[in-house]
Amino acid sequence: MKLRLNYRVLILLLLLAGLAIREVALEQRPSFLRPDLHLFAYSANTADGTVTVADLVKLAPVATVRVGADPTGLRANTARKEIWGLSTSGGYAWVLDEKSNQVVARIPVGTSPSALELSPDEKRVYVAASGSNTVVTIDCATRQIVARGRTGARPRAVGLTPDGTLLLVSNHDDATVSLFDAASLAPKGVVPVAPNPGQIAILPDDSKAFIASGDDRQISVVDLKQKALVARLALGETADDLVLKPDGGELYIASRSAHGVIVVNTQTNEVGDYLLLGMSPGAATLTSDAQTLYVSDSAAGHVVPVSIAARQPERAIPVGQAPGACRLTPGEEMLLVADAASGDLAVIRARTSSLITLIPAGAAPRDLVTAVF
Repeated sequence: MKLRLNYRVLILLLLLAGLAIREVALEQRPSFLRPDLHLFAYSANTADGTVTVADLVKLAPVATVRVGADPTGLRANTARKEIWGLSTSGGYAWVLDEKSNQVVARIPVGTSPSALELSPDEKRVYVAASGSNTVVTIDCATRQIVARGRTGARPRAVGLTPDGTLLLVSNHDDATVSLFDAASLAPKGVVPVAPNPGQIAILPDDSKAFIASGDDRQISVVDLKQKALVARLALGETADDLVLKPDGGELYIASRSAHGVIVVNTQTNEVGDYLLLGMSPGAATLTSDAQTLYVSDSAAGHVVPVSIAARQPERAIPVGQAPGACRLTPGEEMLLVADAASGDLAVIRARTSSLITLIPAGAAPRDLVTAVF
């Protein structure tokens, strides 16, 4: 009788253990994924010229792909199930097939390509080459260059209006923004802006663009209908990352030198608020409902969730040594943070603001993108 009872207890314990394992697996698996779908993260490792592919369901790296020296500019082409990026030192754009984890194309684009942008219909890619003072259009299907344009001196960033008709290129050395017809790369104008222009943020209604100006501690506002500069806003400190609210009403600027986030009212073209966060907040990402802004602090080794409505930082999430680029996964159930110092990819459960795990990512990961296929 005693032996039979022990067997019953053992079977019960095994059943409970199985249920516990199943619950953990379901908790880690994003709820929107069907069993036949995959959720991967791709990190560009600048120190060794590779991209690390991480399975975000298994929470483990599955491949390391050599793409070329100084990889940057990662974009996911969802229609073609490809990852596009640049080799800055190699002078080409590369294409990674998501299913095979193989580089299937390398396309020469000019000296020192610095920025890549994907068209809204995902049929074209635009690449600015800072060493050649050019911008090119690549047809994603044929992987051929179909148009070229001449930019200003040392183009730094590219931006495309949401309607896909106008391409902007910020020219670092001559303090201008070049405007092009996105279909043909025919020039549409040149707008003088604050010195050292870099990142570009464009409003959803295609009306205005905001261009960060590096060490000059300003942000330029360009009217895209009039093709003219309408304001140069003094920020007081440098802009490290620009994050636009989905409705376009506010622009959030992560600033290491300001130790926080500067908020710009995009309708009045004024600095409207400032949030003190920590030591060196330099990169950010925003939830689609604009409720929470996640800001990585490279000096403090953590990510700070910020309530947009309350204008208050929440409890910081420790993630590593020097967190940088951060991205939310599709469905926004997980937050990913690349750590250039430790070579890890931090995976955070967004709902509870808790660290799930650290995935080895490679040498100095600085850019990050996700894909579902």
